[in-house]
Amino acid sequence: MISASPALAAYEVFALRYAENPAQLAARNFIDGDAHDRLMPLDYFIWLIRGPGRTYVVDTGFDAQAAKERSRVLLATPGELLSSLNVDSEQVSDVIVTHMHYDHVGNRELFSRARFHLQDREMAYATGRCMCHPALSGLFDVRDVSAMVARVYARRVLFQDGDHELAPGLSLHRIGGHTAGLQVVRVWTRRGWLVLASDASHFYANMEQGRSFPIVYNLGDMYEGHRRCYELADRPENVIPGHDPLVIQRYPPPHPSLQGKIARLDADPR
Repeated sequence: MISASPALAAYEVFALRYAENPAQLAARNFIDGDAHDRLMPLDYFIWLIRGPGRTYVVDTGFDAQAAKERSRVLLATPGELLSSLNVDSEQVSDVIVTHMHYDHVGNRELFSRARFHLQDREMAYATGRCMCHPALSGLFDVRDVSAMVARVYARRVLFQDGDHELAPGLSLHRIGGHTAGLQVVRVWTRRGWLVLASDASHFYANMEQGRSFPIVYNLGDMYEGHRRCYELADRPENVIPGHDPLVIQRYPPPHPSLQGKIARLDADPR
């Protein structure tokens, strides 16, 4: 049942699909593997939250250089996709960083005026002793981490320690699991509370079947994170995973010309 929040203005929420990995096998998407020899591609998203007088970008994606280095298919730049929604990346004032893996905090040249909202534990994780282990550091790009450190010294990073209300109808919640300081975004929309889970669950199937994605810092926190995301949302379908191609299929585009590129998440799913 949708929580009644008459005092809150509803936000628009968009998933912007900027890249894909069409060669991903299903066995690599579950911690216990998969019995079927099948492809299960990943999509890569950033998100836009827009309300009365407020615009927030969630994550910043990766650029062409990172796509080449990691054999990913870049479909469009995040800047281009934002522009198609009449958002100038250089005018964005607030960027929420769910975590600091390369595909969520790249494009270092964008958002030159923005403040970045980040969990304390994520910065400590990305710059601490865990990065001595290649299995944990491999999903980070030292160039992105260094850029975030530079933003700290430029007074452009706002740190949070756990749950935090960023604005009425918009809050951040530390989940952990995938990384030490991963946070999800809870936002009030016309169809109730919606949760941008990012990599708290890569696919719908990870959380629906209780089978974690295999890249994980703390498995217990990952599974508790699935439960927490469902608690924060008004209904299960309001939890949006971070890499599932079903997202772009289930939700309509804001304009027919943007089919396959951008999905409007505050609209009713198909």
